[in-house]
Amino acid sequence: MDIGIIRGLITASVLILFIAIWAWSWSRKRHADFDAASQLPLGDDSMPPAREDMKEQQS
Repeated sequence: MDIGIIRGLITASVLILFIAIWAWSWSRKRHADFDAASQLPLGDDSMPPAREDMKEQQS
């Protein structure tokens, strides 16, 4: 095998990986997860979530 065949195989592998990731991200099963993640920046910031180390300091 010469370098041209190896480069072609690597290119084809990366293309297949790209298509697989694209299909996974646009699948109907992932739609609800991505919708929830897209709303995170718009959430209410008035009360930050309590962290465990902050609870220990307050008691």
